[in-house]
Amino acid sequence: MSPRRRENPPLDREHLRDDPFQQFDKWMGEARAIVPLAEAMTLATVDADGAPNARMVLLKGHGPDGFRFFSNYASAKGEELLASPRAAVVIYWRELDRQVRIRGEVERLPADQSDAYFASRPRDSRLAAAISPQSRPVERDELDRRYRELAEELGDASVPRPAHWGGYLLRPDVIEFWQGRESRMHDRFVYSRQPEGWRVQRLAP
Repeated sequence: MSPRRRENPPLDREHLRDDPFQQFDKWMGEARAIVPLAEAMTLATVDADGAPNARMVLLKGHGPDGFRFFSNYASAKGEELLASPRAAVVIYWRELDRQVRIRGEVERLPADQSDAYFASRPRDSRLAAAISPQSRPVERDELDRRYRELAEELGDASVPRPAHWGGYLLRPDVIEFWQGRESRMHDRFVYSRQPEGWRVQRLAP
């Protein structure tokens, strides 16, 4: 038997903040209270030929400037963002029957911000990031060997952030908030960036 859809109250314009980042803060706070790994999101990019690609990543910070995530710059997503520095994100919270869709330009974070986040990661994760040729063909034995060798080489010393790894900032042009309703009469509101601020419109489900 499929789980019963969450019965959300109507979502009207007066229920929304004028600023989409404040609205996102509200929904993210509610999601973190009940959704495991509420920061998980699908990141979609395109390559130099316009072919789409998507994968799951973790949202690692957000604010008025945009939404942050981290990766290997030489990975498939890194090369695609270099060729076409725009992306789309979808965050879906099944337990709340809500999703947020975000589109905009992407830029690399300053090195000091990438350094700070890298230093906050568990040591094993830092070692793995340093030795992994992400998205490239590799044998498991080769990965394990690289990991052991770097761990032995560094000993108790800290793991420096490799030059090929760092953060990205997605600066949104469009943010949509979607909330499920019965009979597919879902509530959808889109914030579009305008010279004078954000325009908010209801979309048909």
